Amino acid sequence: MREKLIRHPSSSLPAMVSDIVNRDFRHPSSSVCLTAGMVGLFIVVRSKPNPWVITLSSFSLLLAWTKLHSEYSVDRPDPFSSSHAPSHAGSACGAPLLSWNLLEPVQVKSNWSAMGIKSRHCCTSSIFLLLPLLLQLYSAESDLQLNYYAQSCPNAEEIIKQQVIKLYNKHGNTAVSWVRNLFHDCIVKSCDASLLLETVNGVESEQKSDRSFGMRNFKYVKTIKEALEAECPMTVSCADIVSLSARDGIVLLGGPRIEMKTGRKDSKESYFSEVENSIPNHNDSIQSVLSRFRSIGIDTEGTVALLGAHSVGRVHCVNLVHRLYPNVDPTLDPDYAEYLKGRCLSPNPDPESVLYSRNDRETPMIIDNMYYKNLLKHKGLLMIDQQLTSDPTTSTFVEKMAADNGYFHDQFARAVMLLSENDPLTGDAGEIRKDCRYVNSA
Repeated sequence: MREKLIRHPSSSLPAMVSDIVNRDFRHPSSSVCLTAGMVGLFIVVRSKPNPWVITLSSFSLLLAWTKLHSEYSVDRPDPFSSSHAPSHAGSACGAPLLSWNLLEPVQVKSNWSAMGIKSRHCCTSSIFLLLPLLLQLYSAESDLQLNYYAQSCPNAEEIIKQQVIKLYNKHGNTAVSWVRNLFHDCIVKSCDASLLLETVNGVESEQKSDRSFGMRNFKYVKTIKEALEAECPMTVSCADIVSLSARDGIVLLGGPRIEMKTGRKDSKESYFSEVENSIPNHNDSIQSVLSRFRSIGIDTEGTVALLGAHSVGRVHCVNLVHRLYPNVDPTLDPDYAEYLKGRCLSPNPDPESVLYSRNDRETPMIIDNMYYKNLLKHKGLLMIDQQLTSDPTTSTFVEKMAADNGYFHDQFARAVMLLSENDPLTGDAGEIRKDCRYVNSA
C-alpha cells in the first residue's frame, strides 16, 4: 500500500525554524541565506515600510511560508500498511534529520531530495524571506523619508533653517514667499522645483505665467543653495529647499511646526503650459477648487485649511477690482468695501504699480485663524475666500477653524504635508541641480 503524505505536528513555525537551524547551519552557503532571510524578516517586523513594501513583503513572506511547508513536509507511513519502518536517508542538505512525535519517529524529507537537488539550493525559502529586506532598502532609496540627508549632509536642514531666519530678519516677506513657492511648485505636476527654472534655451519659465503674478524673492533661493553647496556639493535638491524653506517660513509666521520628509529630486523641465490648468484661479467656483485639490489627495477639510495661508501676504488690486467696480459685490461688508476702494482707486489698476491690500489687517504676518473670523464677517478679499462661507461643504470647517486656532493649525500642517508630497521625483528620476535656476548641463 502507498504511503500517505501527512503533515506532522512539528511543522509549526517554531519547529520548522529549529529544523532549519539544525540543518542549514551545517553548510556555509545555507547559513548565509538563512541569516539574510531572518534579517529581512526582522526588518519588516521592526520598520515602517510604505504600503507597497508592506504588500510585496507580505507576498514574499507568504511564499516563504508555503516553501517552508513544502520543503519540510513529512512522509509518515500509512498505519494500515505492513511496511512502515522509517528510513534514515539523508536530507537534501546532506545530513539526516529526524523529527518525531510522542508515539513514533518519522523522517522529515525535503521534496527536493528525490530530484537530486544539491545542498546549496536548500535556502530558497530563506531567499524568499530576504525579499522584504531588499524591498525595504529599495524603498529607503526611492521614497521620501524623514532625515533623508542624515548621512549625506547631516547639517542640511539646519543650514536651510538658519538661512531662512537670516533672510526673514532682513526681508520679512521672504517667509511668505516660501509658502507661496511650495504651493505653486507642488500643485503643478509635482514637487520638483520646476517653478524655479528660468526662461533660457527654449525653456519657458513657470514664473512667466499669469498665475505667478506678484511672486518674488526667487533670488534668495540661490542664497540658500550656495550655503548648502559650500557644505555638501551636489547633494541637496532644489525641490527640498522649496519644501523645507516653506516649513521653516511657516514657523516664523507663527504657524505650526511640520514634520516634512525629504529626498525629492529636481525636474529637468518646466511645465509652463500646465500652470494655467493646474493652479486654481481666484474667481473659480469652490467646487472646482475642491476638485483640483482632491486630485492630488487633499480633502475638503485640508483645502479649507490650506486657503488659510491667505491670512498672510497681500492681494494685488488687479485681482480685487472686479469685486469693487462698477458695483460692489453684495457679499462684501460695505465698510470693508470702502476701505478696499481706498486701496484700489481705479477699476483699471496699473499692474506695474503693484497696488495691493493686506489679506488680514489685524495680524497680517501671522498664520492664524483671523482669516476665518474675517470670512464670517464678510471680509474675504478674493471671491474664492468668501465662497468658503456660502458653500455648505466648506462652511462648517470655516466655523470650526474660526473658533479654534489649534484645530486650524493641525489641519493646515496636515494639508501642507500632503501638498509637499505630491508625486515627487525620487530615486533615479530627475536630478540635483547645481544652480536651481537651470538644469544641469549634459
